[in-house]
Amino acid sequence: MTLDAADTSANERTAQAEQPGGPVCSYTEWDPLEEVIVGIVDEASFPTWHMALPPVLPGNQHETFRRNAGQPFPAEQVAAAHRELEEFAHILTSEGVKVRRPEPIPQRTEYSTLDWKSTGMYAAMPRDALLVVGDDIIECPMAWRSRYYENLAYRPLLKEYFRGGAKWSAGPKPELTDEQFDQNWTDPGEDGPQRLVVTEFEPTFDAADFTRCGRDIIAQKSNVTNDFGIEWLRRHLGDDYRIHVFEFNDSHPMHIDATLVPMAPGKLLIHPERVPEVPALFKGWDVMTAPAPVIPDAHPLYMTSKWINMNILMLDEERVIVERQDQPMIDAMKKFGFKPIPVNFRNFNSFGGSFHCATLDVRRRGTLESYF
Repeated sequence: MTLDAADTSANERTAQAEQPGGPVCSYTEWDPLEEVIVGIVDEASFPTWHMALPPVLPGNQHETFRRNAGQPFPAEQVAAAHRELEEFAHILTSEGVKVRRPEPIPQRTEYSTLDWKSTGMYAAMPRDALLVVGDDIIECPMAWRSRYYENLAYRPLLKEYFRGGAKWSAGPKPELTDEQFDQNWTDPGEDGPQRLVVTEFEPTFDAADFTRCGRDIIAQKSNVTNDFGIEWLRRHLGDDYRIHVFEFNDSHPMHIDATLVPMAPGKLLIHPERVPEVPALFKGWDVMTAPAPVIPDAHPLYMTSKWINMNILMLDEERVIVERQDQPMIDAMKKFGFKPIPVNFRNFNSFGGSFHCATLDVRRRGTLESYF
């Protein structure tokens, strides 16, 4: 289904606004990238155990997370991921992109609300915590208690961007009481019907459940993003944008950017199983089915499936960041008409994301257009 059906012709791409002069401006996933935030893994820790975790963790990781709740991830894995992030930041800089980093904050210090206590996790995935739409940078009301104060790592940057002229917004800070979570949730299994752990008690969403195509924003409901949150964002953005909500063949949904990835005007990357039918919105687009991932079974993936290989980052309509060891994806990108830039990132993948998750494109050179 869609919210606010598109009222433009299929081939219309009319510029609707001048590029703002402030520090924040990004309308798509593919306009030329000028400035980006790259996450950090300082003090990366297993989150406090909570019922929001089982719906999205790989089944073989449940006991690991229970046993190590509140403790640091293995030091050697954190160090390896840190090295890859530094290499990634260096490559982005060499490609002409300005790289910014969040500030480390304590992750294993216990905090509390009126109803519960928790420790943090990391500030590795700015794509989850912050959403940039035009010149507005939005703090997301995330559903995991372990991420309640994660945005504090980005506050120095948010203040700087605001002082430079950007809009700075925040979704309603959620209570995250037990009413926010389906206390009777059971695992539907890989082939079962979709059953989400978050309720409609209050709005929650992660930015990574949205992907931007100018005036049109693609969204999914997930185990962290509910209808209430999507509706809050729709009203917040106003009539300049249309939010389209799709449901995919995914019994454990969390984040859209390893399922359906718009790469450039008319170019779409899809998961071969989660997207059995391309949404009609993309009629006329060239579609590439992602090649099977090649991450070895022995490689630890704490919070994601091997399909994290789809989590690429576009530098513009041609250049794409791809994991260096994923030769099938590199070859597929070349065949699809792109210029892949290989970067080592497999150790970072262990922590639940890849290039798209690890970044927030603060500024891309482009204007607000319609692509459908």
